[in-house]
Amino acid sequence: METIALDLMGGDQPAEVIADGAFEASRQYGVRVALVGPRGILDRQVLRASRNGATVIPVDASQVVAMNESPADAWRGKKDSSIAVGIGLLRDGKADAFVSAGNTGAIVAAAMFSLKAMENIDRPAIATLFTTASGDIALVLDIGANLECRPVHLAQFGQLGSDFMSTVFKMERPRVAIVSVGEEENKGTRRVKEAHQLLKSSDLNFVGNVEGFDVPRGVADVIVTDGFTGNVMLKLAESLTESFFTALKGELTGSFLARTTKIFWGPSVKSVAKKWDYSDDGGAPLLGVNGNIIMAHGRSDARDIKNAIGLAKRMAHEGWWRGPAAQEDEKSREHPRASKSAGLAIDPNPIRET
Repeated sequence: METIALDLMGGDQPAEVIADGAFEASRQYGVRVALVGPRGILDRQVLRASRNGATVIPVDASQVVAMNESPADAWRGKKDSSIAVGIGLLRDGKADAFVSAGNTGAIVAAAMFSLKAMENIDRPAIATLFTTASGDIALVLDIGANLECRPVHLAQFGQLGSDFMSTVFKMERPRVAIVSVGEEENKGTRRVKEAHQLLKSSDLNFVGNVEGFDVPRGVADVIVTDGFTGNVMLKLAESLTESFFTALKGELTGSFLARTTKIFWGPSVKSVAKKWDYSDDGGAPLLGVNGNIIMAHGRSDARDIKNAIGLAKRMAHEGWWRGPAAQEDEKSREHPRASKSAGLAIDPNPIRET
């Protein structure tokens, strides 16, 4: 049984809503959930868990990181926060994954300080799963961890994404592409063109440049970009999807003919809406650190948290990161991602966040 550490205090929802997602995940996925938060809140949730047939472990964390708090200040001044304690469980091998809907910057900072980056990876990247028009999935990274990237960072994101899709979703030779303003090799900024050449010379299945409209078309399985562009793409896609289905619902419920024929078109519309619902994935994996971390949306409800825990379990079960105990057992064997990433050039002067 995998143990998933869950930040009870992250996000916009009350702890009870976050805990409801944990209870459902424990029952549905057969996982043990370590609830991390202040003692007073934990006591109430543990009592509720016993009534809901969920398997939980209370882990006390006396501090909470606010959503608008500086990541550096949170790391230095709140060593007993629910984020720091939860990631500490992962570091110490007491949890197989960590899920939080809290402060993104604080999670990334705590992960880098506590877990460290994977070998031959300079920076972690936040990834998200997009549903394509055919119903398949495509991984886009980075979507916010690094607003500016050097070419080698983008190349490393391609390696991380390819490894992730191969390991967790069993894709054979995932197609890797980089976002640019044209399909031609000479299009894009200097950094994009340099990253293109690094990816082209790697052993990845690199298929070249893609434009924004190519992402939902399924032309690639892994799509690389910097965190600024990726975050804008993600927010725009979420907004367009929500706006489209809101407008569609208004049209369908406002028409007498549509309402009377709902039995025919209703199931198809619901099926499409479900495929394009970002909350079905639960959250975004933080790739490039030595640990399974899922960053859920700040407004995540119980269903979103349940799905995030489900993705966390899948990452742990498929061996994206196996933890200190498993690493000790396999120390005589080379880490698969370390060996794959070793083929990429490492920039001697990486950008440092200020």
